[in-house]
Amino acid sequence: GELFTGLPDWGRLMALPAPQLSPEEKAFLDGPTEELCRLSDDWQITHELADLPPQVWAFIRQHRFFAMIIPKRYGGLEFSPIAVAAVLAKLSSRSAVVASTVGVPNSLGPAELLLHYGTDEQRDYYLPRLASGDEIPCFALTGPRVGSDAASIPDTGVVCRGQWEGREITGIRLNWDKRYITLAPVATVLGLAFKLSDPGHLLGPQEDRGITAALIPVSTPGVAIGRRHFPLNVPFQNGPTQGHDVFVPLDAIIGGPERAGQGWKMLVEQLSAGRGITLPSNAMGGSKAIVYASGAYTRLRRQFNLPVCEFEGVGEALARMAGFTYIINAGLSVTATAIARGERPSVPSAVLKYHCTELARRVTNDAMDVQGGKGIMLGRSNYLARSYQGIPIAITVEGANILTRSLIIFGQGAVRCHPFVLKEMEAANDPDFSRGLRDFDRYLFAHVGYAISNAARTFVLALSNARASHAPMDGPTARFFQHVNRYSAAFALVADVAMLVVGGGLKRKEMLSARLGDVFSCIYLASMVLKHYDNQGRQSADLPLVEWSCRTLLYQAQEQLHGFLRNFPNRWVAALLRVLIFPRGRMYSAPPDELGQQIVALITRPTETRSRLCEGIYAAPEPGCVIGQLQAAMETGESLLPLQQRVREATKAGLLPPGDFHEHIEQARIQGILSAEEALQLRQFDADVLALTAVDDFDPAELQSRMQSSQP
Repeated sequence: GELFTGLPDWGRLMALPAPQLSPEEKAFLDGPTEELCRLSDDWQITHELADLPPQVWAFIRQHRFFAMIIPKRYGGLEFSPIAVAAVLAKLSSRSAVVASTVGVPNSLGPAELLLHYGTDEQRDYYLPRLASGDEIPCFALTGPRVGSDAASIPDTGVVCRGQWEGREITGIRLNWDKRYITLAPVATVLGLAFKLSDPGHLLGPQEDRGITAALIPVSTPGVAIGRRHFPLNVPFQNGPTQGHDVFVPLDAIIGGPERAGQGWKMLVEQLSAGRGITLPSNAMGGSKAIVYASGAYTRLRRQFNLPVCEFEGVGEALARMAGFTYIINAGLSVTATAIARGERPSVPSAVLKYHCTELARRVTNDAMDVQGGKGIMLGRSNYLARSYQGIPIAITVEGANILTRSLIIFGQGAVRCHPFVLKEMEAANDPDFSRGLRDFDRYLFAHVGYAISNAARTFVLALSNARASHAPMDGPTARFFQHVNRYSAAFALVADVAMLVVGGGLKRKEMLSARLGDVFSCIYLASMVLKHYDNQGRQSADLPLVEWSCRTLLYQAQEQLHGFLRNFPNRWVAALLRVLIFPRGRMYSAPPDELGQQIVALITRPTETRSRLCEGIYAAPEPGCVIGQLQAAMETGESLLPLQQRVREATKAGLLPPGDFHEHIEQARIQGILSAEEALQLRQFDADVLALTAVDDFDPAELQSRMQSSQP
């Protein structure tokens, strides 16, 4: 919220403790989570079964993966958001299908809603069953006629009299048509959002009750589930559900009849879990795995007698991949810590959902470019293609990214985080007119003073290139703190002026709103990067990643402010704002090439920075885990560098006849340049690299059989 005021409270942010796992959470991460990754063969899941194998489903239930957020008194694991994020990130580094299957019940689903709004009877009945895996939950919100505009859902529930278990009661008759519902095909209990009406006034005088959430056992007559969607070859259980004249008692409403009409409030308040933890965790795990694999692959793969990571074009992409992954990691780890301490950061959660999934998309696209044919050819040895195929899924779910950027980030934040706007709105709507007028005047005058102060602060910081602002610590990151201060003040000024000049029409100016959202997002994420660096002990070796991330984010903040002013409808106001914000022009620059080259050197060798950046993924050096095998081969290659160099120097000196490296090894042994043992080590290493850089091929009959079996 301080970023909306133009005065970031660095003391509060830096006092936030570093994320930590309890011994129990760490044991779960190192034990059952590691074992679930080992059991999960992503090629089998995505190509052969289009589902998790039975032993994986059983393992998930047995070890209560669906119950990470359920309290222990109900049989759950009661993990912190930090632990949930760590588990999902590790699973995502192995299989997006497994991560999605585990993630959904631990975000916006029946368990989350029951914990916050359910009656004691509902919690006592459902939560132990959900924890044990006897019940598999899903939550049905989206339908064919409504997607992101969930407030307009056409699905209905009518309060009426009906038969239930042999007796006549007052209940709800439901009709719905939903789609895109994760776990719906295999669910046993269905969370449902619908519009409730009471035409017979059986609950009271109010007829239109509004959006309501209820729990429906799928065995209830009239419920249809079982059919599946097939999302981009990432075959997690997702499908449609319909209900026709489904009659349930009133106590099916989450929280009981007194919670009728509160469904939208429930969903809005709890959606931040999915946005702030689940999807960013998947993005983080996938990006870390891709950077880990790509760093090793580009060190091992050689073209024109050089490791491909030493080509500047490849290095440029690798630096982006590492920098974006650092930003994702920083944003998620710090925000998850805030959520674990009781915060409900709806706006930062929207920032994370949008930017983590978008940055993960860019990481994946760069990796495909870097690895070329290796990334394109599907097969068991391809660790990249399914991630590439599945990226649009994360972009689309939990609020499509276009919507999130254009409407939600700034649209919600402008009201919720502004120090005066919400108070002014509440005062204007106060039923006590005289009190409301008095409060409104007080807030308005304070607002005006705040705006004038921000304008002066913005101009001074811009004129001094932020050197006039306070940094919470000295050292190599001090200037980044100062620049965040500067752009925070500029953002607060521009947001205030935009709301004053454009007013309510700002919501319809989606491109302007999106640019303001981008500015806020960039300074928020830059703050997270600085805090994350501090949390990790301010390791000087990581400074290239920190500097690249901050420079990239602050440069984007500058450019989005410029774009906003360039397109602001009132040109006189835009000109005045430009004088205040950019009196010396746009001085901030993107990261220099040299910085990117430093990052490449850090992530293409077995360094501590590489380990910290990619910590928490599944990378066992075993058959079936190509990522772990690549790391092992890179480490072996590092240990054999003196031998490789000896062979290459002999080749350059003309001591060895023309041929490839494999042939040179044998010739070097014959000529005594290598001992027999050294030659054996190099031959084995060369064979391992050749196997790891190979691609799969298939008998045509095998592919035809697979295509025929996938026909509906």
